[in-house]
Amino acid sequence: MSATIEPGDVVSQTTRADLKSWVESANDGKTDFPIQNLPFGVFSTGGNSPRVGVAIGDWIVDLAALEAARVITIPYAAVDDDGNPKSVFRQKRLNDFVSMGRLVWSSIRSQLSSLLSADVATLRADAGLRARAMVKQADAQMHLPFEIPGYTDFYSSREHATNVGSMFRDPRNALMPNWLEIPIGYNGRASSVVVSGTPVRRPNGQRKGPNDARPTYGPCCKLDIELETGFFVGIGNALGSPIDAKAADEHIFGMVLLNDWSARDIQQWEYQPLGPFNSKGFATTISPWVVTLDALSPFRVEQPTQDPQPLAYLRGAHRAGVDLELEVRLKPQHADVAKTIARTNFKHMYWSMAQQLAHHTSGGCNTRVGDLMGSGTISGPESDAVSGDIGTFGSFLELTWNGQKPLDVGNGEVRSFIEDGDELTLLGWCQGDGYRIGFGSCVGQILPALPSTESQ
Repeated sequence: MSATIEPGDVVSQTTRADLKSWVESANDGKTDFPIQNLPFGVFSTGGNSPRVGVAIGDWIVDLAALEAARVITIPYAAVDDDGNPKSVFRQKRLNDFVSMGRLVWSSIRSQLSSLLSADVATLRADAGLRARAMVKQADAQMHLPFEIPGYTDFYSSREHATNVGSMFRDPRNALMPNWLEIPIGYNGRASSVVVSGTPVRRPNGQRKGPNDARPTYGPCCKLDIELETGFFVGIGNALGSPIDAKAADEHIFGMVLLNDWSARDIQQWEYQPLGPFNSKGFATTISPWVVTLDALSPFRVEQPTQDPQPLAYLRGAHRAGVDLELEVRLKPQHADVAKTIARTNFKHMYWSMAQQLAHHTSGGCNTRVGDLMGSGTISGPESDAVSGDIGTFGSFLELTWNGQKPLDVGNGEVRSFIEDGDELTLLGWCQGDGYRIGFGSCVGQILPALPSTESQ
């Protein structure tokens, strides 16, 4: 592929509904990873060093092996600090590859689409290379895809914000005066972002009941999930140089599922006047595969109507939403199967990714490759509920209305909030014509809190 071809010229070819792969498991219409997806991640096998791969069907394509065999090429030479040739894909994170820019992302994706296509024999017919480059997902360990310099979490679902405001304030004035004017967010802890499958320990912290004279310290009693998506910055901006909403997609590499675990009782006591702190800093779980905006392009939709019209710097992004189905499942520790407890769709989000990034940088804040931006809890309208016990809300805070309406989670058990041993799974997919663009799963199981030196 010529380095002069624009990325937009090849996206439609790699997302065609009629594309088929010689990888049989990629063609069943049910896999999260058909040839139209090709998400990027970092994996390892058998004690070997992590390297970059792409998911297709039940397999991982080892990009370091393809790079070494020179069957994929980087449009621009990759060199180290001394000017020597450098492997882009034999790396523990995606940062080096992604830092090369959007043209390179699209070029590699286009080359892989061709290599994996049913009518191209280059990789399929080379048994030796295929043995080196194709790894069963079941045999691999997944790692964090990026070195994450910074993490920001937003609060962008109108349904979620209205529910929370109704719960803790006047329902007639559920939204704060600024909510319809700016994408509300806070800077979280990048250091505690973990990959799917990492156990999450219940945090200890200060909690204060409404009738308590002073706070007590101990395990969180209202542990919750936050059903979110996240996006990774692929092209940063210089300090003092904002990103315009109309151009924001050019700076976004791709999306993941994200669970920003929340200690509601700790949060209620600590959040005024500066917002969440320890209640959100103990863990944030993300799915391992990063689905590119190119793969999501057929599923882009207009976001909900915004009233009042946002200020000029937040306007202009086209088809800024994504028709992305989302689901939450809970499996109690001794249960055989998980139960679906919530379903919603990312298309309901009031503030878009483009607006989040534009606002984040509007004051001159610089972003860097690998910065992670969380959407905030994604809740949908109650009218979208599919049955009486599967709601559209992305948190237990809403599903149980702060514990007042315990939820049937199967196995003869109910939950007001999450208990030790519970395993929570987030799923997400865009449904195409005979195929789906999926995100894999975002899983975390809760471990008991560490013993506290306090007796309260």
